[in-house]
Amino acid sequence: MRQQVAHKDYAVAIRTVISKMFIARGDGHIGGAFSIADVMAVLFNKYLREEPKDWFVLSKGHAGPAYYACLYLEHKIPKEAITTLNANGTILPSHPDRNLTPGVQCSTGSLGQGISQAVGIAYANKMKNTNAYIYCIVGDGELNEGETYEALEFASNKKLSNLIVFIDSNKKQVDGLIDDVSCKYHYQSLFEGLDLAVHIISGNDVDEIDATISEILTGKKDRCHIVVLDTVKGKGIPLFEKANNCHHVTFNETELKELAVYVEKNEGVVKDVLGIAK
Repeated sequence: MRQQVAHKDYAVAIRTVISKMFIARGDGHIGGAFSIADVMAVLFNKYLREEPKDWFVLSKGHAGPAYYACLYLEHKIPKEAITTLNANGTILPSHPDRNLTPGVQCSTGSLGQGISQAVGIAYANKMKNTNAYIYCIVGDGELNEGETYEALEFASNKKLSNLIVFIDSNKKQVDGLIDDVSCKYHYQSLFEGLDLAVHIISGNDVDEIDATISEILTGKKDRCHIVVLDTVKGKGIPLFEKANNCHHVTFNETELKELAVYVEKNEGVVKDVLGIAK
């Protein structure tokens, strides 16, 4: 395991790079990309190993800019790509594509299918005794998809202790509040009913995320783990945190200015992270 910079700095750097992408593009899925920046920071800054080769699957593929930001900070994609998000000929499409973006391990975007891939990868790695971990991030809106539960039923049956699933519980989806569009999720009873280990934590607290992952990795290896991240959609910039809908935003002048201010304030943090990660 490694920790090269403070997790908080890594998370700020992720949000700063995402902001650059959106300024250049003029629109994007800012809410979910910002809400997962903290867990992404902890994973990429410390836990994802090259040997044995761990897997990262972003099932909520619309938050791809957060993934791309991490790959940029890890020197896997070039600086000039950052301003080409979702443009013709880009290596950074709207949703992750392993055939286009260096470092992306799984193509995702059709909600529910990423978790299914992660479960299959975990099962294959278990049969091969690779000792690799598979980390998967799922959206709470994505839990509307029945396929997610079918995948987790399989994970439970096969006791995939090498699979850690993070649920980004930011309480909002494209059509409104989760409670209004679907139902109120009682995560503890829901997933314990599938015989999965459940951890409900503050999803924008990097220290709590780090401690939870460490506890899982050093604990008993008998079940798949679900980590419910209690997050704020748009976390990091108050304007978006308070927005009724910031799932996908076509940015107006005020919003672009907020993004630009965030970038200007934190450009130095990005340089620090890039320098240390070399």
